[in-house]
Amino acid sequence: MTMELNDLLHELNDQRRTFRVTVRGLTAAEAVKRTTVSELTLGGLLKHLTWCERGWTHILTEQPGTPPGMLDWGQYTWTGDDLDALLESYDEAVRATDEAVRAASLDKLVPLPSAPWDQNPRPMSIRRIVLHLIRETAQHAGHADIIRETLDGQSTTAFLYE
Repeated sequence: MTMELNDLLHELNDQRRTFRVTVRGLTAAEAVKRTTVSELTLGGLLKHLTWCERGWTHILTEQPGTPPGMLDWGQYTWTGDDLDALLESYDEAVRATDEAVRAASLDKLVPLPSAPWDQNPRPMSIRRIVLHLIRETAQHAGHADIIRETLDGQSTTAFLYE
């Protein structure tokens, strides 16, 4: 593994860990609770990030077609059925992404599926996909931190330094 690949995966996993801290110790009922005017919940964000990991793994391993759920806005909502199963699903998606990234060259260009916002997307490098996952996870870790703080006053920062 190159130093660059190691650094990128380290940063991605650091952002994932930060996000994961926001759902630590929650019940399913708390994970579906809206705490702001937004529709976002901690469970919904966790479900979305799981789908993101799976979708980008689908793309970077060059599986045919549009990744399942990529265009489904329902990926942001979670009904609260089984938080442990959702967390395990996220962990499985993370492992699959890391495995696929380690098996590829960062410079490799992979085709992207068309989407309503881009009918003829240009190929993307594995490096750029990893950078996108870092940004996506960090953005939602910030959302999750605000939701968690308004839910019960817990702060991700405080959790990280326990």
